[in-house]
Amino acid sequence: MSRRTLLQKVWDLHTVRRLPTGQTQLFIGLHLIHEVTTPQAFDMLRARGAGVAFPERTYATVDHIVPTLDQRRPFADELAEQMMAALERNCREFGIRFADLGSERQGIVHVIGPELGLTQPGLTIACGDSHTSTHGAFGAVAFGIGTSQVRDVLASQCLAIDPLKVRRITVSGALGPGVYAKDVILEIIARLGVKGGVGFAYEYGGPAIEGLSMDERMTVCNMSIEGGARAGYVNPDETTFRYLAGRPFAPAGDAFERAKQWWASMASDDGAPYDDEVQIDGDAIEPRVTWGINPGQSVGVSERIPDPRAAASEKAEGQAEAEARVDAGAVDEALAFMGFAAGAPIAGTKVDVAFVGSCTNSRLTDLREAARVVRGQRVAPHVRALAVPGSKAVRQAAEAEGLHEVFLEAGFEWRGAGCSMCLAMNPDRLNGREVCASSSNRNFKGRQGSPTGRTLLMSPAMVAAAAVSGEVTDVRQMLD
Repeated sequence: MSRRTLLQKVWDLHTVRRLPTGQTQLFIGLHLIHEVTTPQAFDMLRARGAGVAFPERTYATVDHIVPTLDQRRPFADELAEQMMAALERNCREFGIRFADLGSERQGIVHVIGPELGLTQPGLTIACGDSHTSTHGAFGAVAFGIGTSQVRDVLASQCLAIDPLKVRRITVSGALGPGVYAKDVILEIIARLGVKGGVGFAYEYGGPAIEGLSMDERMTVCNMSIEGGARAGYVNPDETTFRYLAGRPFAPAGDAFERAKQWWASMASDDGAPYDDEVQIDGDAIEPRVTWGINPGQSVGVSERIPDPRAAASEKAEGQAEAEARVDAGAVDEALAFMGFAAGAPIAGTKVDVAFVGSCTNSRLTDLREAARVVRGQRVAPHVRALAVPGSKAVRQAAEAEGLHEVFLEAGFEWRGAGCSMCLAMNPDRLNGREVCASSSNRNFKGRQGSPTGRTLLMSPAMVAAAAVSGEVTDVRQMLD
């Protein structure tokens, strides 16, 4: 038998048929849903007299519109209340399991799927959220989908999708102190570009990736979509299996041992062919910060904001790294919006808000690292700081360790579980031209609620360092 990648194995196992369009009809092993992309999908089902094909393969939660400060019903935001009520009604009508606000399992959809053991190696997973690629950290093939596709999966448990190429991204070496998974994925996107992954699934591997915890692997896979990839994954290994052991929806006893053997067989074969391969030196990665208006516009914390004229010159000379991919017009647009000067150091940039949270970086290890930085410190007087756990389970675990006390004593707000300031669908938003040090995944114009607000993406530890110092700071100096 020919050697195959994990993507090819999972794809073949879930293929229902090849469509005349050239697409594949894939069976979806797990469908995760939330309140924002489902109301219209369920209405379309009703209009066709259809039901949910496999309610037992569907799991719902509420996260995007949930207030993280005052969660009393009805919500102050009328539209948010309507979406919440619609999801409650739809789950009751169609018999779908729902981690609602009263459930101890509630949280961000890409946090609760893994922590409940719903996410498993070898699965195909779909969710009406672009960051569904997160679940690829377990060796699953996971797709973000739109509302009409949510309808299709509800009605048929299938998804029509174009075949994908596979790019292997090998990160060698080991990450230094103060360098995290967020820095790895920002480095990758800066190198390959925000459109570099179009038509690809990214397979992440190499010593630096294999040394990451599951929380960290989820961070890397989460932002695959920001590099244009349709999916991203890490081959399952003992780290994966240890994480899944004892989870509510994971196999137990002898069934778990059998599952481990099958999960391991899903990993890419040695010598499997790839459509493209990229090598990155993990030893050379430093903490990274975005300076622009897309996740590919980032620099190391010791570096300077690009000069568009210099970037254009380097591009003309054929340079193949990040600078060669920088379009001078895009740099000009970003600098104008951000109000930054070309050639200025990113370190020392003043911040007004610090946000630790989102489906990218709101897990227990993220909170531990941020708390490690702020312990015994105080948030700068001009900074508003929020720490938002990704799920009720994460919040409970953090409080059991006393992390909430560390944040509160430092001057952070300690919130309930939800997407919070990652996106402008709940009360947690930027005001005016505020600059936010954020552990989230997108720095688009208006992403955090203010059309003129500015977002600097970085790791949770870097966010914590910025909160304390009041400006972008190399967290390695504080850890020393």
